[in-house]
Amino acid sequence: MYDCIIVGAGIAGAVTARKLAEHDKKILILEQRDHIGGNCFDYIDNNGILIHKYGPHIFHTNSDEVFEFLSRFTKWWDYHHEVLAYVDGKYIPVPFNLNTLGMIYESEKASVLRKKLTDKYGYGSRVAILELMQEDDEEIREIADYVYQNIFLKYTMKQWGQTPEQVDKSVTARVPVLISEDNGYFQDKYQGMPLHGYTKMFEAMLSHKGIDIRLSSNAGELLKFGEEEIFFEDRPFFGEVVYTGPIDELFDRIYGRLPYRTLRFEYEEWKQESYQPAAVVNYTVSEDFTRITEFKKLTGQKSENTTIVKEYSDNYMGKQNEIPYYAILNEKNIDLYKKYLNLTEKYEKLHMLGRLAEYKYYNIDAITLEALKLAERLI
Repeated sequence: MYDCIIVGAGIAGAVTARKLAEHDKKILILEQRDHIGGNCFDYIDNNGILIHKYGPHIFHTNSDEVFEFLSRFTKWWDYHHEVLAYVDGKYIPVPFNLNTLGMIYESEKASVLRKKLTDKYGYGSRVAILELMQEDDEEIREIADYVYQNIFLKYTMKQWGQTPEQVDKSVTARVPVLISEDNGYFQDKYQGMPLHGYTKMFEAMLSHKGIDIRLSSNAGELLKFGEEEIFFEDRPFFGEVVYTGPIDELFDRIYGRLPYRTLRFEYEEWKQESYQPAAVVNYTVSEDFTRITEFKKLTGQKSENTTIVKEYSDNYMGKQNEIPYYAILNEKNIDLYKKYLNLTEKYEKLHMLGRLAEYKYYNIDAITLEALKLAERLI
């Protein structure tokens, strides 16, 4: 009856399903949750605010292909993401840039440092703080140390549950300093939010006669894996299977649980027009939570009320309603993932797709592109 069964109705599963359905494939999506959209799911809360149930998701990409594909299913709110960090009673831009210099140093020193950075690296460039930390110039190293101590180190400790000694300094290569006044968190060609929300975008994407969806469905109970055969509802299934869930769950965690970090959210509804000066404020030094998101500033909604969420990071233990968010990538965990991946290789028509199935992090645009590529191969 079906050419392909897809496990998961998040971005990976939905994009794959739509692409295949448009090439006359009959698709069944099995979704464990009671809604489509995966972690991008959004809805209107009691405050009348469109909120993201699983934390903020901001779309950005340099890919024409991804933008054109998703634009078939939504119009866009022209939103350019800016993030502030709350440090010593001040809200400073993240990533650190030339504007930040004038906020943490007196004006004469800020001017000197600005000239040094632009002369050395060129206006408009991005420089990793790891590179700045290795500079001969003491004042440039001072900037790098400030960014490391006040924006990166303690924030990373909260995110990943590490001590300062456990934080790998090589990771700072990903933390840039912008040699410009650009306060944008992303510098991608396309940026924005689905005009009517992610859920509406998913509804449009999955609205196709070739796609059937079963919500609140446990794929582990419906799909079984024999020696070399895949069974669906206790009958051999000869079509393709695209799996976007946790790869260790697919095989009953026979080698043990793959480690992840999870997130806990505390939502607050406020009877006031604004809560904070930006959509997202990172608490890089103080507080137990990592950041606060004010959703109406992501979506451009006008309201006398507002809703925020405080975000806490913790180890994933597999408890009820706990969600694995971020793979903890180290040699030991990658080796464990490979053991599970080896189990999939005897099933020619089983395909792993997405951050849980592939044990890696994907932005929305990156997984959209991977899903399009997989669909093309299956077509």
